[in-house]
Amino acid sequence: MNGEDRPPAISLWRDRGFTRFWAGHSVSQFGDRVTELALPLIAVDALDASANQVAWLTALVWAPNLLAIVLGAWVDQRPRKRRLMIAADLLRAAFLLSLPVAYALGAVTLPHLYAVAILAGAAGVLFNTAYPPFFVRLVPRTSYVDANSKLSASRSVSQVAGPAIGGVLVQALTAPVAVVVDAVTFVASAVLIGRVPGGDPAKADRDTPAVPLLRRAREGLAFVVRHPVLRATLGCAATVNFFTFVAGSGLLVLFATRSLGLSAGAIGLALGTGATGALLGAVCAPVISRRLGVGRSIVAGAVMFPAPLALAAAAGGPPWLGAGTLAAAEFLSGFGVMLFDVNLNSLQATVIPDGLRSRVAGAYSTLNYGVRPLGAVAGGALATAAGLRTTLIVAAVGGALSVLWLLPSPIPRIRTLNALPGARAPDDVPDAGRPAST
Repeated sequence: MNGEDRPPAISLWRDRGFTRFWAGHSVSQFGDRVTELALPLIAVDALDASANQVAWLTALVWAPNLLAIVLGAWVDQRPRKRRLMIAADLLRAAFLLSLPVAYALGAVTLPHLYAVAILAGAAGVLFNTAYPPFFVRLVPRTSYVDANSKLSASRSVSQVAGPAIGGVLVQALTAPVAVVVDAVTFVASAVLIGRVPGGDPAKADRDTPAVPLLRRAREGLAFVVRHPVLRATLGCAATVNFFTFVAGSGLLVLFATRSLGLSAGAIGLALGTGATGALLGAVCAPVISRRLGVGRSIVAGAVMFPAPLALAAAAGGPPWLGAGTLAAAEFLSGFGVMLFDVNLNSLQATVIPDGLRSRVAGAYSTLNYGVRPLGAVAGGALATAAGLRTTLIVAAVGGALSVLWLLPSPIPRIRTLNALPGARAPDDVPDAGRPAST
């Protein structure tokens, strides 16, 4: 049974399937925060990487998204999305565990770090393209914003605790050993997702005619380009992603280390403290959405997410002041990104037809996430030529201008998801599945 057809639960916390998925999502998000700090620190501290090399590390994590359009078309033909998600988790655990093994053997190298980044990133693309059909079968449509709020809140909690604990782990165990924590969380996520009841389509939904892979990929891309809501959100998200990755996490860590003189523990504490803004944003997103409307909340988040990078660029003075300014910038940015993500993810889940979900997710990821490595590489080049502070300011201004995609679109006028018409597949996509109900 599709999640859209289920009656809304009294509380998602009483839904055993959702709570198991939420727990798996939460534990893996916690581990990711450790690795986000550990990987660039391995490059900077253990391998003495330059700004450009750190930027390439960030770029390679996201580079597999350039093939997401094809992978999403392949995933759409696989009936058991949950198995693909479990496989993706286990693959990421295996790739990450290769780093502490190499460290124990004294064989950690920059090419190895790059290989882990790109392989773990590819497994992440597999998970993300299998996720949308799984989500809508797990959660009722009336609970989309609530579910995304809870999932985003757990991610925010991980951003509060993860960097701080990650900084302590890196200092106590070294960065390669700290990566073990993330690997273990992926294994835990795989186990919990494996225990979620349902989530896969009924047999009738799986009996669709075989369609060539590239044709399916083109259909997903065409649907995004033709749809006024998806086209505008893609333009906005791709723009903001490009510029926020111009000042990607690797360069931000480098800026905090070399320009502000902060230790790994201080960086982790600053980022963790700042992440309370993301937690507050995730919790408040449903309330703000009801007051402002879904569309206006997306518009506000699109500006509030990247703009605080300019505040980070202004950080300086004694270490406590630099850490405090960095934390304030992260707080405001975190609030903005959750206001943006919670509402945008819920809107997309509403307007995409069932049989096109993985294809559209793949096409969307190719363009949206595919610009991230381009932004990271551009950021590395800009930081080398103009300095880290200038790079942060460029990222803030360029990212805030992403709102220009949204203003002429229907999005600012969308108040609630229930007011939207039912999502329907285009007539020239014969196997797009049953249209979503209103």
